[in-house]
Amino acid sequence: MTIISYFCPMEEAIREKIFSLEEIDYTRFWGDNDKILDFVRILFPKLKLIARGDMLKVVGATEDIDHFDGKLQAMKTYYDKVGRLNENVIMQIYESGGSTPEAETNEEILVHGRNGLLVKARTPNQKRLVEAVKQNDMVFAIGPAGTGKTYTAVALAVRALKNKEIRRIILTRPAVEAGENLGFLPGDLRDKLDPYLQPLYDALRDMIPQQKLLGYWEDNTIEIAPLAFMRGRTLDNAFVILDEAQNATSSQIKMFLTRMGRNAKFVITGDVTQIDLPRHQQSGLVQATRILDGINGISIIQLDNSDVIRHKLVTKIIRAYDRADASKAAETADATEVLSSSLDNTPSPNSRP
Repeated sequence: MTIISYFCPMEEAIREKIFSLEEIDYTRFWGDNDKILDFVRILFPKLKLIARGDMLKVVGATEDIDHFDGKLQAMKTYYDKVGRLNENVIMQIYESGGSTPEAETNEEILVHGRNGLLVKARTPNQKRLVEAVKQNDMVFAIGPAGTGKTYTAVALAVRALKNKEIRRIILTRPAVEAGENLGFLPGDLRDKLDPYLQPLYDALRDMIPQQKLLGYWEDNTIEIAPLAFMRGRTLDNAFVILDEAQNATSSQIKMFLTRMGRNAKFVITGDVTQIDLPRHQQSGLVQATRILDGINGISIIQLDNSDVIRHKLVTKIIRAYDRADASKAAETADATEVLSSSLDNTPSPNSRP
């Protein structure tokens, strides 16, 4: 919280202090129609509180302002963790020595997001993913589109950051086009990479207030970068997510996995049915899950159509494509068998009638 203070020259005993709330959603902080602000005014009748946008001016005696400062800091800490305030919480803060009350806990809630959003694991396999991350330092989450792999992983990363279990979040993806040629993209490096990284931005915007998110990007608390930029680094005290890992080559996956440093969590997500690599290149994700399966400290979670949480049509679309792929594979197998049988029955050029 940025604090700007000065003394009013007209009366020495009166002081003005300006608090900045630019890192939080101040409209939600003060409640609908400033309901929370009005309640705080009742608790501090000796102070004059003037809220203008993300600035709060407090006028009163120095001792009263200092007392209010401690309570406001505790209110902000609680809001930062839970995403909401109410009169009961404010009374607990007011009657305490300035400590932040424990938030009402629901173990299923991963993050209290923006606008009252409660982010939680919604399917059995998503819950398995949450538990796997708790128990292991490296987790592979494999499944089709819409199963919440990336969203759940980002929520776990944000929770770890809020709980100060790690110091930074690093999100990365291979810069591989999904079948289209995007051509020349204008702008700086971040502008060129944004089309590839947009799903990660969307998840973060759901969970972190905009101003705070901008601050995290500026000081690299949250870093989003292409997979190639991971080479040569050691990632300590970080929650690292490799998204769309099915489009990483074997050498890229190996390079990424060996970046793990002290106190780090790695989550690798991907959909092996949507590989956009050139035909001659094998997906590193497929190879890695085969090689690393069974190693202590590494967990591999498989999600399926039952975990899809997008529109109900998405599940039907995935199943229809699965049936088509299975039918095509069966036709190919039959054609191969017929060809093989035909070759076996073809007389040899050297054979005599």
